[in-house]
Amino acid sequence: MPWTKVLIDESEFENTLGKKGLRGRSYRQALLEAQTQLLESDPSVFVIGEGVDDAGGVFGSTLGLAQKFGKERVLDIPIAENGLTGIAVGAAICGMSPVFVHMRMDFLPMCMDQLVNHAAKWRYMTGGRLNVPLVARSIAGRGWGSAAQHSQALHGLFNHIPGLKIVLPATPYDAKGLLISAIRDGNPVLFCEHRWLYDFTGYVPEEMYAVPLGQAVTRRKGGDVTIIALSLMVYEAVKAARALEAEGIDAEVIDPRTLVPLDEAALLESVKKTGRVIIADTGVKTGGASAEIAAVITEKGFEFLKAPAMRVGSPDSPVPASPELEKLYYPGAKEIAKAARALCGKK
Repeated sequence: MPWTKVLIDESEFENTLGKKGLRGRSYRQALLEAQTQLLESDPSVFVIGEGVDDAGGVFGSTLGLAQKFGKERVLDIPIAENGLTGIAVGAAICGMSPVFVHMRMDFLPMCMDQLVNHAAKWRYMTGGRLNVPLVARSIAGRGWGSAAQHSQALHGLFNHIPGLKIVLPATPYDAKGLLISAIRDGNPVLFCEHRWLYDFTGYVPEEMYAVPLGQAVTRRKGGDVTIIALSLMVYEAVKAARALEAEGIDAEVIDPRTLVPLDEAALLESVKKTGRVIIADTGVKTGGASAEIAAVITEKGFEFLKAPAMRVGSPDSPVPASPELEKLYYPGAKEIAKAARALCGKK
C-alpha cells in the first residue's frame, strides 16, 4: 500500500503554516484527504454515517466523497445508530474496513451495545481469529447554543472499555496520520474530533503517512511544570504556557494523542523532569480521562512529584445553552495558567 510511517516532531506545530516548503491544510481538509486516499488505495474501505453525502459533508470532512466514489462506498444512513453500527461491525468482521461517522458524540450511547459488547469483544472472544477494523469517527462540539445534548465530550466514558482504542488528534497533521493508522490497526478505534478544531490549519504532507498510535508528542519544552493536554486543550495549554513564560514559569506541554494506548513512559519522563503536572481535558473531571491520567502518574511516578497532580476540566454539570454561560462552563488557558501558578507557589 502507498503509505509510510512518518515520525515528525511537531513541537512548533502552531508556527508551521506559511513556512517555506510546507503545505498548509485545515483539520477538516486533513480528515477529508485521509479518507479520500484510503478509499482510493483500499477497496475494503467504505464510509458510512448520517449526512456523509449531504451538501455540508459533516462539517466539510466528507465533502464530495459520495460524488467521487459512489453511494456503494459512501453510504448515508437513517437515524438508527445502534442498528447501523451493528452493520458496520458485521462488515468489519467479514473483512471490510468501515469508517463510521457519528456526527455527534452525544449519541454514541445509542450504539453502546454494539461498541462495548461486540466491536470491543470479538477479537478476544474468538481468540484472535476475528479482527474488527472499525473506525468510529465521533465529533465533540459546542457553541451555537447546542446545550446539554449536543455539546458533550464523552471520550472518558469509553476509556473504561477494554478492547477499544481511543484517539484524540489535535492538529491537522495528526488528524490525517492518526486516521490512516486507525483504519490500518485492525482493531475498533474511537476517533474523537473536536468541532472547534476543524478550521485550525497546519502542516499536512500530501502523501499517505501514518502517525503511530500510542506515541505522545512534546508540543513545548519546559522545566517547571508539565501540562498534559488532550484535543482542543493542547492549544489552550500552549497559550497558557506562553503567558506563564512572562511570569517566570517554564511550562512543558505534552499531547498524548491517544488515550488507548497511552504513552505512559513519555508522560512520566516529563513529570520526572518537572515534578509538577496538570492534566487539561475538555471532558468533565469526575471519572474522566484526566482522572485516569492523574491516577497513572500518582501510581507510577509518585516519587517524582513535588506537589499533587491537578486537573483542569469541565464542571460536573450539563452544558448550558447560553453563549455567556458557555464561556464560564468551558475551561481554557486562563484556568490552566491559574493551576500552574498554584502548583509553582505563585499567585
